[in-house]
Parts: sequence; structure tokens; C-alpha cells
Amino acid sequence: MSASPAPTRHSALCVVSPCYNEADGVRRFYEAVTAALDGSGNRDHTIVFVDDGSTDATLRILNELAAADPRVRVYSLSRNFGHQVALTAGCDVATGDAVILMDSDMQHPPHLLPEMVAKWRAGADVVSAVRRFSEGASLFKRMSAWAFYGAINRISDTRIVPNAADFVLLSRRAHEALLRMPEHHRFLRGMVSWIGFRREFVEYQAPLRSAGKSSYTLRRMTRLASDALFSFSAEPVRLATRVGLGLVGLGMLYLAYILYTLLAEPGKIVPGWSSLICVVLITSGAQIVFIGLIGEYVSRIFEEAKRRPLYFFKQRPDSP
Repeated sequence: MSASPAPTRHSALCVVSPCYNEADGVRRFYEAVTAALDGSGNRDHTIVFVDDGSTDATLRILNELAAADPRVRVYSLSRNFGHQVALTAGCDVATGDAVILMDSDMQHPPHLLPEMVAKWRAGADVVSAVRRFSEGASLFKRMSAWAFYGAINRISDTRIVPNAADFVLLSRRAHEALLRMPEHHRFLRGMVSWIGFRREFVEYQAPLRSAGKSSYTLRRMTRLASDALFSFSAEPVRLATRVGLGLVGLGMLYLAYILYTLLAEPGKIVPGWSSLICVVLITSGAQIVFIGLIGEYVSRIFEEAKRRPLYFFKQRPDSP
């Protein structure tokens, strides 16, 4: 994805975690992860932190952790590219028999790691954490999530497990499969579902953020939802066809009503008005819907055709 990223050392487990302005809580996250893995006998692990263009002291703290613990590897992106790209950057440089993706805000509980590792050692290629409840989540966020997963699973051939977070363990072959998916508009939890392989689940309750505030604004959540919709289904274009045909049908019905009224009550129809309404209903409505939805797909083709790298690193573990 970027220019020849340097790989991490090989280990049994590799935890990948993006960070964006997590200075207040990233030490606590590191301590919780190492305690969970070391305490369960999984000392052969690496933690890959990807600083997503933080503007606070996050990068300095990560470098301090790396200086004190050789199992910590720090990469820093040249700017803020977003959560999905930061996770992808971590995947690209991760090596290990299993790779674990998780956020550093403590809403992905580190105490689940031993259970996820146990399911992987028992034969699962993908172990996904499924959120059953989120402390502090608003009614709007819960209802919008319910509506999103209901809609995407109705129109997509790839079933996306409701509330399956980007907190996931991938075996080596599942990780390699994910690396072969280079698209720019990324919806990782959908991509993980698409690759297949044997999959297991663990449930968890998402606690409140340990520090800071979420970078997932309503605008970013809407963009992520649109990436999921247009990346995993062509149904919107088919829907545009149905809507267009529906408008044409309405226009034809109204035209029949006009012709009937002209014959039955000639003075009731205002000259010119009826034909204008028919034209607007039949053509303008259908065209606007078609243009908007097709434009979404065309814009994504344009992004893919440019073949720009997803990200650039400004710091890698082997940087001078």
C-alpha cells in the first residue's frame, strides 16, 4: 500500500492497533494488552502501533513504549488517513502466525485476547468480537446501527454479522487473504466476512472510552456506511431502475387520468400544466435518481483507477 514498508519481527501473535490522539490512554492500553497476553502464556507477541497523524503527544509516548519494550513497533502515518486505512497499514506490516486488530481506546477489551487466541489455536481462522452492548451509546447510535446492518444484509450477498467490530483475530492464511484486497474504499468488517474461512465469535460489552473522545463523527460514520453499501452491493443501481420505472408508471397513470378527464370533462384540465407534470414525473425524477447512484459507483471507479497509495509512513521502526 505504501512504498516498501519494513516488516515487523515474526512472532506467534501480532496485535495491530491504530492510534489517533490517544495520549491520555495509550499507556493503559499497552499495559492491559501485555498483561492479558503475558498472563495467559502468550509472551511471544508483538504490538504494532500505527499513529494516524495524531496532533497530541501520542507518537512520543508510543516511542517511549517501544524504547522500553522490544516487542513494541511504532509506525506513524504522514497525516490522518482515517481509522480503516490505519488498520490496513498495520495489517500490511504485521507478521505473525495470527494477527489481532483492535482499537487502543479500551472499548475493545484486552481481557478477551486469551479467549480469542484459544479459539484460534482450536482451529478457527477468524475470531470476531461481537458487541452486545455499548456503555454510553445514544439511542440514535443504537437505532442507526440496527438499521444499517438490517439494510446491508438485505441487499448484499456478503452477510455482515451485526455489531461485529473491527476487533478480530486472523490466522496467517486469513491475514494473507485480506492483504490481497487492495480497494481504496475499505470496510474491513465486511472484507473479513467476504474472505470466508472458519469463523468463531466472542461476545463482549463495550465499556466507555478510557480517555479522550471518539474521532468517529456522524460524518465519518455516514461515509463508512456508504463505503459498505457501495462496496458490497450493486443493489442501489437496481433500486434506481425500480424507482425510475415506478415514476414512469406514475406518469403513465397520470397521463391516462388526463386523457380520461379531457374526454369526460374537457374544461377541467388547465392547458399546458398536465403535460408539464407528466414530463417532470417521467423524466426528471428518474434521471436524478439514476445520476446520483451511478455517480457513486463511477466515483469509486475513478478512485481505484488513479492507483494512489492508501497511505505513507513518516516513521517506521527502522527509521534513522
